[in-house]
Amino acid sequence: MQARSRKGGGDGPGTHAEIRDPRRNAADGEQSVEQARKAFDDFIAAAQQAVSTFEGQATAAQTGVRDLGKTAMTFAEQNVANSLEFAHKLVRAKDAREIVGLHSEFIRAQMEALSNQAEELGEAASRVAKDASR
Repeated sequence: MQARSRKGGGDGPGTHAEIRDPRRNAADGEQSVEQARKAFDDFIAAAQQAVSTFEGQATAAQTGVRDLGKTAMTFAEQNVANSLEFAHKLVRAKDAREIVGLHSEFIRAQMEALSNQAEELGEAASRVAKDASR
C-alpha cells in the first residue's frame, strides 16, 4: 500500500484538513481587514460626496424658491395696486355706462397681467428645478 499525505490527496477534496502557516493566515486576515477598510473608506467618501451635492442642490433650490417668492409678492403688489386704482376710478365714474367700460377694461388688463405673471412664474419655477438638479 501507498502512504497518503495529510496535506491533500485522500478520497477526495476536503477529506483531510489542510494545515496552513499561521503567518499566512494572519496575512490573509490583515488583507481582508484592509480590503474592508478600503471599501468602508470608499463608501464614506461617496456618501460625503452625495451629501455635498445634495447641500449644493438644496442651497440652489432655497435661493430659487426665495426668488420665486419675491416675484410672486411683486405680482401680488401689482395686482392689489391695479385693483385699488380700479376702485378709485369706479368711485369717480359718472354713470353705469362708464362703470361697465371701466369694469371691462379692468378685467381685460387683469387677465393679460395674470397670464403674463403665470408664464413668468412657470419659467422661473422651471429654472429653479433645473438649477437644483445640477
